Amino acid sequence: MEGFTLLSASSSLFTSFQPLYSPVRFSAPFRNPKCFCQRTLISSKLHPIRTSSLHATATQEMVEVGEIESQFVEIGYISSAHGLQGEVRVKPNTDFPEMRFSEPGRRWLKQQLLGREIIQEVELLEGRGHHGQKSWIVKFNNIDKVEQAQQLVGSTILVLDEDRPELEEGDFYTRDLVGMRVTLKETGEPVGTVVSVFDAGGSDLLQVKLDLSLEMIDKNGSLKSEAPLVWIPFVEAIVPHVDLNSREMLISPPKGLLELNVRSDERSKKERRQLEWKERKKFQKQLIAAKKKLCEMEQKHVFDGLRHGDKAQRSLLADQIVDVNSQLLQVALQTIETPSDRWQLSEFLSAYTTKKRRDVYKISKGCLVSEDVEPTSSKITERRSSLISSGKVANILVVDGTNMQKVSNAKGTDSLIQRLVEMENCQTTPLILICPGNTIETYQNLLTTNDYFGFDPAKVWILEEENLPVVSSSLGVHKKHKILMKSPWEILQSPVGSGGVISLISSHYILESLAAMGVKYIEISSVDQRHVGGENLIGLVDSSEADAGIKTFNGIDGGVDDFYLVFTINFVTQLTKQVDKLTFSAVLRSNQHVEMIDKEWVDITPSSHNSYEFRSSIYTCLEGCPFDKVCVMEVVD
Repeated sequence: MEGFTLLSASSSLFTSFQPLYSPVRFSAPFRNPKCFCQRTLISSKLHPIRTSSLHATATQEMVEVGEIESQFVEIGYISSAHGLQGEVRVKPNTDFPEMRFSEPGRRWLKQQLLGREIIQEVELLEGRGHHGQKSWIVKFNNIDKVEQAQQLVGSTILVLDEDRPELEEGDFYTRDLVGMRVTLKETGEPVGTVVSVFDAGGSDLLQVKLDLSLEMIDKNGSLKSEAPLVWIPFVEAIVPHVDLNSREMLISPPKGLLELNVRSDERSKKERRQLEWKERKKFQKQLIAAKKKLCEMEQKHVFDGLRHGDKAQRSLLADQIVDVNSQLLQVALQTIETPSDRWQLSEFLSAYTTKKRRDVYKISKGCLVSEDVEPTSSKITERRSSLISSGKVANILVVDGTNMQKVSNAKGTDSLIQRLVEMENCQTTPLILICPGNTIETYQNLLTTNDYFGFDPAKVWILEEENLPVVSSSLGVHKKHKILMKSPWEILQSPVGSGGVISLISSHYILESLAAMGVKYIEISSVDQRHVGGENLIGLVDSSEADAGIKTFNGIDGGVDDFYLVFTINFVTQLTKQVDKLTFSAVLRSNQHVEMIDKEWVDITPSSHNSYEFRSSIYTCLEGCPFDKVCVMEVVD
C-alpha cells in the first residue's frame, strides 16, 4: 500500500474489551417457558450507516474519525508488538476472529495524530491465533521491523460496516434495532422508538423514547410535555416479534413496566447539574480516602492504570478502588500472616450439645408436611405465621458466587423460583437477594417479568455479593501480599461467600430501612437450601427469646454452601460493629493476571498456584455468641 505513514501510539498499552459482536440469548420466561426461541442479539456500532465520498480515497489519505467513522466497525485492538519481524499482537473484539484476522485484505487503523483521531487503510497479509493468550498475531504490509510495530500499539483495527457477515434468521445486530418503531402487540398502540441498546449482562435492555401520544403523568399529576425514556428488557416474553423489513417490533410488557421506569426527576437542568457536581465531589472524596487506605496497606501499584487508558477505563478502575472493602481485606490478610485454627460449625454444635444450655429442638420431616402436628410444633408454627403476616420477618436469599462453577445458571434460577413461589405473605415480607454481579440483570428481569412473585417492589433489594481482591501468594517488595490485577483497569476479585452478607447489608443501609419497617427477625439462607422446616425456626427463636437460630438435618449442617439461619435484627446490628471478628480462610488458587514490568503491562500465566482467594461462612458470626442465646432445630427423617 502506498502512502502509509507510521503514527504515534496512544498511551494505552493494554485493554480488556467486551466483545463487539457478543451474542446474548433471550432469557426463557418463568411463566411460559415453552415460548423460548433461540434468538441471538449481535452487538455492533449503533451509528446509522452513511455513505461518504471519502470512502473511495481512503487508500491515499488519512481522514478524521468524525467524518467517516459510522462506516466502520471495530474488530480488535493492537496491544503489543510480537517478535522482531514487525508482527503485532491483537486483542480481538469480534465473534468472527478467523475471518477478520487470518484472511488477507484491507483493514483500517484508527490512531491518534497530533491530538486528533484519524483512520487509515492498511493491508493485512496474514494472521494466526495465539489462543493461550486469547489474542491473534497478525502481519501488515510494509511493517517489517519491531520499531514500526511498536508505533502501532494502541491502534484500533476496523473493517467496513458493509462487510458485516450475514446473520442467521432470528439473529440481530444492535444497530439494526436502533430507530425501530415499538408497538403494543395486544392493541397496536404505538409505544415509541428504540434509541439505544445496552448490554446488561444477563440480557440486553432497549432504551425507548416514548411516543407523546402516550399520556404519561409526572409526579405532580400533570401530563409530561417531553417524551420520556424507558427501559425495556429485550427478552422473548416481552419482545415476542421483531420485523427488520418493516422496522417494527411488537412488545407485551408486564403491567406497570412502562410507567415504572419513566424518569421521575422533574428538576431543572441547572439543578441536575448541581446535583451531578455534588456527586462527583463526593466520589472524589471517597476515592481519595480509598487510595489512602490502600497506600497504608502498601498497595500503590493498583493505581498504575489511572495513568493509562481512556476516560472510561480509568473511571472503571476508580470505581473498583472505591468499592474495595479495605476493612474486610485487612481482616482477611491476617489469615495469611497469622494463621489460626478455622472455626467449625460441627465443633460449635458438639459443644452446644455438651453444655446443655438448651436442648436441640428435633422435629420430623413427616410432621412438617402432615396435618397431624405435635402441640409444641403447632404453637411454634402459629407464632411463625403471626410474625410473617405482620411483616416482622425479612428474608435474605444468597446465591453464592463461590458455588456458581458447580451449579449452572439455569439451575440456580430454578432454585430461586422455587423458593420465591413457596414463600408466604410475600406482600408484607421484605426481600434481599444477594447474587454475583453478572447475574443481577437476569434476576431483575425474572422478578419484573413475574410481577415480583407477589413481593412489594418497594421492599425488594438486589445486591451484588461481597467480593475481595485476590492477592499474590508470595510476598512483594514491602513484604506484603500484592493485590493482583485482572487488567490495568480491573482488580482481580473473588466472592467472599456467605460471610460477607452482614457487611454488605450494613454498607447499603438496609438495616435502617428494615428497622423502620418494624422488622424484628432476619432469615438468611442459601437459595438451594432444603427449605423444609425453616420457617418454624423463626417461631422457635422468638418463643425462646434467643438471638440466633440454626437449622440442621439429622445433626449435619449444610456447610458453607448450604445454610439456614435466623438472627434478631438487634443481633445483626451488633455483628456489623464486629466485622473485625469475622473468620476467613485463605484458599490457594492459580490466577492469570497482569503486572507492570519496566513500564509495560505484561500478561502473567502461572504454572502453579500463585494467589490467595478469601472465603468466609455466615456460620462464623456465631463465634462468641453465648450458647443460651442460640437455638438449634434439627430436622430428622
